[in-house]
Amino acid sequence: MADDELKDLPLPQQLLRRAQAHPQATALRQKEHGVWKPVSWAQYTERARHFGLGLLALGLQPGQRLAVLSENRQEWAYAQLGAAMVGAIAAGVYPTSPAHEVEYLLALCEAPIIVCEDQEQLDKVLAVRERLPHLRALIVIDHRGLRRYDRTGLYDFDAVVERGRHAEQTDPAAAADATRAPALDDIGLIVFTSGSTGRPKAAMMSWRGLNAAARGLNSMLGCQAGDELVSYLPLCHMAEQMFSIHIPIAAGATVNFAESLRTVQEDLRELSPAVFFGVPRIWEKFHASIQTKLREAGGLRLALYRRAMAALDGVGARPRAAWTLAERARWNLWYVLVLRALLNFVGLRRCRVAVSSGAPIAPEILKFFRTLGVPIREAYGLTEASGATTMQPGDASPVGTVGVPYPGIDVELAGDGEILIRGDVVFRGYLNNDEATREAIDAEGWLHTGDVARWEQGPAGRELRIVDRKKDIMITAGGKNITPSEIENALRFSPYIKEAIVIADRRRFVSALIQIEFESTSKWAEEQGLVYTHFKSLAELAAVRELVQREIDAVNARMPQVQQVRKFHLLTKELDHDDGEVTATMKVRRKSIGEKYATVIESLYV
Repeated sequence: MADDELKDLPLPQQLLRRAQAHPQATALRQKEHGVWKPVSWAQYTERARHFGLGLLALGLQPGQRLAVLSENRQEWAYAQLGAAMVGAIAAGVYPTSPAHEVEYLLALCEAPIIVCEDQEQLDKVLAVRERLPHLRALIVIDHRGLRRYDRTGLYDFDAVVERGRHAEQTDPAAAADATRAPALDDIGLIVFTSGSTGRPKAAMMSWRGLNAAARGLNSMLGCQAGDELVSYLPLCHMAEQMFSIHIPIAAGATVNFAESLRTVQEDLRELSPAVFFGVPRIWEKFHASIQTKLREAGGLRLALYRRAMAALDGVGARPRAAWTLAERARWNLWYVLVLRALLNFVGLRRCRVAVSSGAPIAPEILKFFRTLGVPIREAYGLTEASGATTMQPGDASPVGTVGVPYPGIDVELAGDGEILIRGDVVFRGYLNNDEATREAIDAEGWLHTGDVARWEQGPAGRELRIVDRKKDIMITAGGKNITPSEIENALRFSPYIKEAIVIADRRRFVSALIQIEFESTSKWAEEQGLVYTHFKSLAELAAVRELVQREIDAVNARMPQVQQVRKFHLLTKELDHDDGEVTATMKVRRKSIGEKYATVIESLYV
């Protein structure tokens, strides 16, 4: 099936065409009791259609929102596509959201029905249900533990599917009419913004914009039928929507739902996907896990690894096509001796293209994985641009750029360097928030992203290099501009540092709040014979502080003097979404951190 046949169809119709052309091909897999169970395109389409008809039986009307509060799983896809088939709109809520945030998001999107994954997620909704008068029905996927619950307005997911199946059998003509699916310019998805600078907003995405984003992204990825992808980052996130829902349906690729974010490396080892997407934190975690594994192995393996990285120093920053014959031979030798085992360990040995997006990533991380042989490219996008705008076309792009705009997207820089975007991918506005919409999209249709960048010449033309968020750029007391993300990314390259929050605005010098990476730091402490009982006691060890100081010193040696971290404070607890310190996507809420740790910050400047 040619992509041209699908490009002007909303996603539900694309799914139907895919099922008609390849009914028995595998569309989805989900792991149950350690076994990957396949779902064909015909089964995917049928279950989504029946769920949509079941929603109509429960009273959901076209144009209304269906909230989904769940980890990634096949039922998420059935719910989203089923709602779309009957003209409703899915709105995903992060499963890590505490009850008060769930209440705010459900009130914001005015969803009359919500799909909850299990008892844990259901309890959050029940805790705030009395304050949500528009919420009429709650659908639960996994109903274990609910035997004694009041069943008023409570439905099992499979029972809703059966309602839809019965409705189709009873009146096939009416069912066919009800599932004609939406028009291309209808709203197809509600995506809540992360809320890193304020309360989350509900961005309305059109099917046309989502199609344009998926086509543009896949023009760089080259995802095709038979390719394996792994779905593990929250489907509430626009980028994961592209990689788990939109591109696989358009391309005919197979999506595998990981058991959880905690097991993603084990799942990757089993699947070895052709295409893989990860936010910088995932790549940092992979890097840290490799370092930890090698330290545990010690001896010959650790020595060989160090020899390999020393011998291949510099090749990761250069395109493979520019490698000399000697460099190719040297890399092939170390691949057999060391690198192949490391790629198997992270599960990316057969990865054809890997993507990092969602936030800036340390150039050292990119170079490290390219040296290993992972063809990782950096991309840029945001929710309000359907999650896709630019991507490095290949490994010849300068390290640290985010590539060139996708076809059909106009990207320009304002006078102050702010990225402006125009095209079908731009969202249709914020639900019930016209003022915020006018601030985001100007009269000429340009989306003001709030991100500052500059153009840099690459082999494929001008490529974007992100500087930072416009609101995050700091000016020291001496009048020097500081880009905090550059310093923070360099610090997070350390396997012992999970999070770094730079302090510099109107200050005499740069300081930082540091959160240690518990797993790797605890193993280091055990190797040193240090005694600790929990996160706080580990962070308070003098030896751990000295370890972090050495890591900071190494970063400072590569930084201009004005950007060097002179003082730091080790956090004695992990930053937490429930405490309002990070968003559901683990982005730091700088204002909240600044207020909560104001006394600590001031002590750094005494």
